[in-house]
Amino acid sequence: MFYKVVLQKSEEGYSISCPVLPGCWSQGDTEDEALGNIKEAIEEYLGVRNSLK
Repeated sequence: MFYKVVLQKSEEGYSISCPVLPGCWSQGDTEDEALGNIKEAIEEYLGVRNSLK
């Protein structure tokens, strides 16, 4: 499954969020690190959401 993410450059590196999953965000020093981190964050988010069903 694919989710749209929003990547923004900041003074500290990159912030990244997944708009369709409220509160699901991460960051990284590089674009690649931020993308890897949001992938993990999405997996954990969905894992928690599915365990509550």
